[in-house]
Amino acid sequence: MSRKSKGINAERELVHLFWKTNEWSAIRVAGSGSSGFPCPDVLAGNRIRKLAIECKTVNAKSKYLTDEDINQLTKFSGVFGAEPWIGVKFKSDWFFLSIDDLKKTEKGYAISNPFPYNT
Repeated sequence: MSRKSKGINAERELVHLFWKTNEWSAIRVAGSGSSGFPCPDVLAGNRIRKLAIECKTVNAKSKYLTDEDINQLTKFSGVFGAEPWIGVKFKSDWFFLSIDDLKKTEKGYAISNPFPYNT
């Protein structure tokens, strides 16, 4: 399975997880990585909150994001009125971080796998 297919499948899985709660609705934003405009992978919301989520999948111990990834998510979220979130699927487990919780590195941001049993 290609890396792109893995990412699309993870985004679809996340949308289904939101809908299963019966309190959230969600959509996958097709073409989010190829648009010339800032665009998240998934939009989710309920009566109280709106989330713009950038999704990543990884089989490693860490995932790295560029400044550009975060800047685009922040810009879209500000204009749309949503909370910017990062969702990382480490093998089979989802982990979510707000922008404020990201660890800054020299070249961008790093997210470490919080599930040591599945590395």
